[in-house]
Amino acid sequence: MNNSKPLMNELNKVVTVTKPDMKIFIGDALTGNDAIDQAKKFYNHTEFDGVIMTMLHVDTKGGSAISIAYITSKPILYVGTGQGYDDIQSFESGKFIEKLKEEPIGA
Repeated sequence: MNNSKPLMNELNKVVTVTKPDMKIFIGDALTGNDAIDQAKKFYNHTEFDGVIMTMLHVDTKGGSAISIAYITSKPILYVGTGQGYDDIQSFESGKFIEKLKEEPIGA
């Protein structure tokens, strides 16, 4: 609920009180521009340290992941490539770029 100002203020309080070592934004690649908007708003409130993108295996162009990394200047740490726990993998930029090269435009 990134559009709920009271909820975002509460999140900021939790961060202030708990002083976590690392804050991670988790976004769903299938939500497209909504994931980007969520990341912007969460970053403005928490200045998270990294990103986990779920459902990246069905987002052939990876637009939301690329945009979030660009907008926040924060690394993508892990990606979800399926439905199971074993489907969470470390993000490897080289593999990601090669996959983008393989996909035909408009696919």
